[in-house]
Amino acid sequence: MTSDSLAFQMESMGQRAKRAARTLAAASPAAKSQALRALASLLRDRQADILSANAEDVKAAQAAHMDAPRLDRLTLTPRIIEDMAAACLHVAAMPDEVGVVEEQWQRPNGLMVGKMRIPLGVIAMIFESRPNVTIDAAILCLKAGDAVILRGGSEAIRSNLALAGLLHEALESAGLPVDAVQVVETTDRAAVSLLCKLDKYVDVMIPRGGESLVRAVCEAATMPVLKHYMGVCHLYVDEGADLGMALRLAHNGKVQRPGVCNALECLLIHQKEAEAFLPLLAARLGGDGVTFRACPRSLPLLKTSPSPVVPQQPDDLGQEFHDLILAVRVVDSLDEALDHIARYGSNHTEAICTNNHANAMRFLREADASLTAVNASTRFNDGGQLGLGAEIGICTSKLHSYGAMGVRELTTTKFVALGTGQIRD
Repeated sequence: MTSDSLAFQMESMGQRAKRAARTLAAASPAAKSQALRALASLLRDRQADILSANAEDVKAAQAAHMDAPRLDRLTLTPRIIEDMAAACLHVAAMPDEVGVVEEQWQRPNGLMVGKMRIPLGVIAMIFESRPNVTIDAAILCLKAGDAVILRGGSEAIRSNLALAGLLHEALESAGLPVDAVQVVETTDRAAVSLLCKLDKYVDVMIPRGGESLVRAVCEAATMPVLKHYMGVCHLYVDEGADLGMALRLAHNGKVQRPGVCNALECLLIHQKEAEAFLPLLAARLGGDGVTFRACPRSLPLLKTSPSPVVPQQPDDLGQEFHDLILAVRVVDSLDEALDHIARYGSNHTEAICTNNHANAMRFLREADASLTAVNASTRFNDGGQLGLGAEIGICTSKLHSYGAMGVRELTTTKFVALGTGQIRD
């Protein structure tokens, strides 16, 4: 495809999305729910077709020597497809946000002023590896009344196109415009640059992937960007914490799915608990293959690990490993833990294990992250786990949303005024 024809294609997608967004903003809640229920049925009925397309993507990725964490994110299973279908039904059953007047007050002249929730308009999303994001993003945008243009990674092109076909069938069955959800069909990287310049049609850009992808999109985009940035997540084990609980939280955060953005990357341990806790950590996580990057104070206490324990290097802190690797640091106080998080955290997820209520409340207030958790795994920073049904991403910037982005986060508000003929003096 020539550069001119690709530019024309992307411009056309933007135009069609803008038209579809206007129709979708006025669509009834019943029509949107009908499309979501139809999609759930199609995902279940066409599971074999989806898995077949995905298997081709996985085979090509293996031949290209894709690393294990990315391969894990690329691979679809019957359980993942069932989760996608369940998310469709969950989102369909949620209250419709569009058109709701959330606040209203009367001015001295009798004018009634309110704030009405409305769609953002057209959203473009650029993401890597995970084809289930195609469904998550589409169903949330649909419920929020937004049109969406999706550009997945080239490694998932067959999977994404198979899912796009089902999305179009579902929209058509409910009488909604198929252009409300468009998947970029080319793997040409130039499409990303062109998409980033369509501010005439696209209201918001959402990049979701590695650090280099997010940085490139932020630099190129001419429209506002909601960043799904790095996930450098910490767990701080406080003085007097329940060490059995701390061990469960550390294990779940690091071992369950090490390649995802809410996986645990660094454990901070109060110096008064280090001697008792770190040998337990070495046995449990080391037994599951976790390699430790240990600070000088933690190194001798982790030596019993059946997995490698290596001296910590400066760049091990603030690192998103995407692997069975955990940085460990002993700190003297909650203050030092919060200082560490402020320096090395990525505003994604921070957790504390503590029995001290004052420390818990202070951590919630002062640890700057889109989710701060007390006595819970970092793995809970996920739209589905937080009750949003699904998520389009976890925004690590504070405008316009901070954290997991569900239906409500894909809308905004406008002022409305109801008068009886008032004029301004």
